[in-house]
Amino acid sequence: MSAIAKQASQTQAALAGAEQPLTPTFTLKDYGIFFTAGALCCTITHGGMTPIDVIKTRIQIDPALKGHSLLSGGRKIVAAEGPAALLTGFGPTAVGYLIQGGAKFSGYEFWKKTFTDAVGSREEAVKYRTAIYLGASSVAEFFADILLTPLEATRIRMVSERGYATGLVSGFTKLAAEGGLGTLYAGFLPILFKQIPYAIGQFTVNEFCHEAVYRRLSEETRNTLSGTSKFAIALGSGITAGFAAAILSHPADTLLSQINKGHGPKGSMLYRLATLAREAGPAGLFAGLGPRMIMTAGLVSGQFLLYGWIKNSMGGAPGVEIHKENSVAPPSRGGH
Repeated sequence: MSAIAKQASQTQAALAGAEQPLTPTFTLKDYGIFFTAGALCCTITHGGMTPIDVIKTRIQIDPALKGHSLLSGGRKIVAAEGPAALLTGFGPTAVGYLIQGGAKFSGYEFWKKTFTDAVGSREEAVKYRTAIYLGASSVAEFFADILLTPLEATRIRMVSERGYATGLVSGFTKLAAEGGLGTLYAGFLPILFKQIPYAIGQFTVNEFCHEAVYRRLSEETRNTLSGTSKFAIALGSGITAGFAAAILSHPADTLLSQINKGHGPKGSMLYRLATLAREAGPAGLFAGLGPRMIMTAGLVSGQFLLYGWIKNSMGGAPGVEIHKENSVAPPSRGGH
């Protein structure tokens, strides 16, 4: 009788385990926290990086600044136009990335969970984690870019044409009046070419950097890491992810600046992009990469650190993790 009871107990335990969800259940409140944390971390970092972004964009599109470094380009702009020129486009940058950041981070949490659930088991989720990261970051970024594109077009026009508008509202309405929806979304395809590789570098490389570090630590060490150690791991992973994001997305970033400046022949967007790419060549496509790598390393690392801090401060649920060293859904390490 005891053997039968033991077998029944094991069967019940197995069934209970099978009924456990593969990932945590996120509520609308959780997604609201994800969105808020993503919105704040992106608008704070992108807004703070406006001067560097202005210099980078001008190096890409202004022949007078071609070949300049971040410092020399900045000095030349300030000397010719005054310090205020480095804050051109701050409004659309802050608002655009407030919306885009919220959609991107909450979208990544949603799609990573969705794709993880879809594979059906913890083992398969870990096995296909690269595909899950790539898919989640790409889909999340696609929808976020629908919101970002009009504001990014406004920002680039204000940066590239000094005196184009006095602020976000005037710049947006002027651009819309000049060409309507077509002008506001003229850069949608190149922005996808830019932002999807950016998001892939940002999220996927960050995930694997964390995994690479934590796999080298014993379970005891992982569980007793100090706050300083966790901060250092998050910072290093974010900087590395930022470099990857900059390199992967820079050619399309250059083309996006050219498209919004009005450069290139008439025709379909793909034809215009291909023509501009041929005219620029490899050197032209990667013009301004150095300043952008510095900017992006600061952006990405700052975003992950702020996202984790804001999310935790608001009582947000831990994110889904599918690193190889652990099972699918332990407590999140902040930036995930």
